[in-house]
Amino acid sequence: MFLQLKNITKRYPGVVALNNVSLDIHEGEVHALVGENGAGKSTLIKTCTGAIAPNEGTIVIKGQEFTSLTPKSSEQMGVGVIYQEFNLVDELTVAENIFLGRAIRKGFVIDQKAMEVEAAKIFKQFDIKINPRELVGNLTIGYQQLVEIAKAISQNAKLLIMDEPSAPLTQTEALALHAMVEKLKASGVTIVYISHRMDEIFKLCDRITVLRDGEKVSTINTSDTNLDDLVTLMVGRELTETYPDRKDCISDEILLEVNNLSGNGVNGINLKIRRGEVLGLAGLIGAGRTELAELLFGVKSKSGGSVTLHGNEIDPKLPKEAIGYGIALVPEDRKRLGALLDVTIRGNICISIIERISKFFTRDKKEEQRIAVHYKDAIRIKTPNLEQKIKNLSGGNQQKVIIAKWLATEPSLVIFDEPTRGIDVGAKSEIYALVNSLVEDGKAVLMISSEMEEVMGMSDRILVLREGRITGELDRNDFDQETIMGFASQN
Repeated sequence: MFLQLKNITKRYPGVVALNNVSLDIHEGEVHALVGENGAGKSTLIKTCTGAIAPNEGTIVIKGQEFTSLTPKSSEQMGVGVIYQEFNLVDELTVAENIFLGRAIRKGFVIDQKAMEVEAAKIFKQFDIKINPRELVGNLTIGYQQLVEIAKAISQNAKLLIMDEPSAPLTQTEALALHAMVEKLKASGVTIVYISHRMDEIFKLCDRITVLRDGEKVSTINTSDTNLDDLVTLMVGRELTETYPDRKDCISDEILLEVNNLSGNGVNGINLKIRRGEVLGLAGLIGAGRTELAELLFGVKSKSGGSVTLHGNEIDPKLPKEAIGYGIALVPEDRKRLGALLDVTIRGNICISIIERISKFFTRDKKEEQRIAVHYKDAIRIKTPNLEQKIKNLSGGNQQKVIIAKWLATEPSLVIFDEPTRGIDVGAKSEIYALVNSLVEDGKAVLMISSEMEEVMGMSDRILVLREGRITGELDRNDFDQETIMGFASQN
C-alpha cells in the first residue's frame, strides 16, 4: 500500500468539503478519482500534497503516518502533483521551468546546458517533440500541460497525482499523455488520475473511487463497472441522454452574417447564424476558432470584411461595444479571462451590467441581489451563499457563474469557447440544457469545442476551420467524424 487516507475531514466556513473520507491507493496502480465538480476531489488531493491541512483524519505514506503534510514534506515522501492551474513562467525556457527552484549548477553557476539535456531525455523517453530552449509562453496550452507533466517526472515522484491532465489537450496530445501514463505505470510509478473524460478512465485506470458531495461513495474495479453505472454513482441520478433533445426552433431570420472577415489570424471568413440555431466551430488547436470569436467580441480588430447583426453592420472595437450590441463570449480560459477570482459570486454575475443597475454612480444592491439569486437558482450554482469568492468554487460552478454573468447582459448571440472543458458529466448535462434553452428562447449560439462528440451532439451545423480559413461545412444529417477530421487536416 503506497497511500492511505483515514477518515479525512475538511471544513470551510459554511461548507464541509470532505466528510470522513477513507481511501487506499495500491502501489503501482493507476487509481481514478471521479465525481462532479464540488465533490471534493481537489480538496482531497491537496491534503496529500500539503497544500491544505485536514481538520480530522490521518495520512499514511509508505507506512509513515501524518496528521498533515507540507508541500516540502510531501515532495520528500515522493508525492508529485500536476494541478489544473499551470505553475509555469512564460518568460523562462522549457528547461528552466522544469528545473525551477532546483536548478542544476556547476559550483555557483546555473548549468543551462545540463538542464536542457535532462529535459530532452524526458521528452525523448515519452516521444514528445518539445524544444527545451523554447520559451514556455510561446507554447500552446496543450504543450504547456506536457511541460508540467515533464516537470513532475523530473522530480522522480513515486506517487504522481494528475488533476485533469488531458483537459486542454487535443486528441493527438491526449494519446501522447496516455502513452506517458502507461510507461510511468510500467516503471513502477503509482498514479492518482482525475478526469471528467470517462473514456480515458476506462482505458487507463485499474480502480475507481467515486466522491459525491464531499463523501466517498464507492471504490470499484474498473473491470466491474460500466459508464452508465459510474455516472449514476457520480451524480446520484441517471442521466438519460448525454445531449438532450431540443425543439425545432431555427428561424429563417439571419441573426448574424459575416462576410470576408479577416484579421487576428483568420482570413476570408463567411458565415451566417440564424435565430434558434447552434452553429459549431470544429478544428484543431490553432485553427483560428478562438481568434474568430475574439474578432466578433471586439477583443481584436478586424483588418477587412464586415459583420452584420440584426441587419445592421457593426464593428466592435472593444468587448464593451460588443456587449452593447448583444454579443456575449464565455471564454476558453475561465480563470484568466472569465472571472474575477477574488470577487464574490454576486459581484461576478453583475459586473457586466453594473451601469444598468446603477443610479448616480451608486449600485442598486437590491436589484443586484435579485439578479444574482435569479441566476444562481436558474442554473443551479452550488454555493452556501452569494458572498463566496468565486475562487473557492469548483471548476464547474465557476463556469456557471461566468455563464450567468453573460446571461445577465441579455445577449442575442452567445459564443461558447470550450464551455465544458474540465467539467463533470452532471454539470455538462446542465450546460447543454442551458444552451438548448437559449436557442429555444430565440437566441443564437456559436459553440467552439475540441471534443468531437460534443460539437456533433450539440450543433445544428458545423463549420470546420484550418489555418484561419473555413475548409468545410456540414448540416446535422451529414455529420461524420472522419469527414470533419479530413476538413480539419486537409492540405
